[in-house]
Amino acid sequence: MKAYAYFLGCITPNRYPGIEYSTIEVFRLFGVELKPMHGTSCCPAPGVFGSFDLWNWLVLAARNLSIAEDMGLDVTVTCNGCYATLQEANHMLQHDVGLKEKVNSLLGKVNRVYRGTIKVIHVTEILYDVVGLETIKDRVVKPLKDVRVAVHYGCHFLKPSDIRGHGSPENPTMLDELVEVLGAESVEYKDKLMCCGAGGGVRAGRPETALEITREKVEAMLDAGADCVVTPCAFCHLQFDRGQAELTAKTKHEYDLPVVFITQLLGLALGLPPERLGLLKNETRSDRLLGKLNF
Repeated sequence: MKAYAYFLGCITPNRYPGIEYSTIEVFRLFGVELKPMHGTSCCPAPGVFGSFDLWNWLVLAARNLSIAEDMGLDVTVTCNGCYATLQEANHMLQHDVGLKEKVNSLLGKVNRVYRGTIKVIHVTEILYDVVGLETIKDRVVKPLKDVRVAVHYGCHFLKPSDIRGHGSPENPTMLDELVEVLGAESVEYKDKLMCCGAGGGVRAGRPETALEITREKVEAMLDAGADCVVTPCAFCHLQFDRGQAELTAKTKHEYDLPVVFITQLLGLALGLPPERLGLLKNETRSDRLLGKLNF
């Protein structure tokens, strides 16, 4: 069985444990084990922390990476922010011996060492590149027919493209292909690659701006006839889920487009019950989507 060190981050275990469960369970069904990383801290966040204190951001990220190195496993994540921090810190340290030595001079004080021996891989990449579309297609027991999905990649999943390695950040297809192999339709919509509104500290520092961006995105998805929005990122998931509840409270107009993580959507297609996938714990109701699938 292939195995990865699963870096949970903050939002997944604390706010959306259904993402954690669905990811572990779906990967298990494909013969991939996700092993917990004990003793990790926040990644820390790339936009807020990394922008203001690059040095401490780098040291903390290196410490997290060293835990996976001790496990002898590549790291996987369910948050684009964690993905950005861990992958970019790994890239910086692997390409700068002097910087690695400086980081290790501090890590040594807490009996840790960063070696640069592992990779950071998003769960979406594992599904696409390791498990494979054909294998996924063969395991689908409940095709998501007539389900129209608005795919949201999120900023940190795509850029910087020379480090991410997903091809063109202006024309990504990985998530769309994963959605469609489940029998659903990935719909095109206005400003598909626009931010969810939360990134870079905007949700915390400029909540009105964050909500306005979220409103534009959600309305574009609804205009395209989407039944749900699918994300590969726990933070984008939170912004679309909590953000719609906040928009409803603020505007008195009901925003209720179901928000589904990619492994939750895959779990539905594999026949896993929605309550175990955490879909019934969202602010946005999944009733219409689940009704369409006869759950």
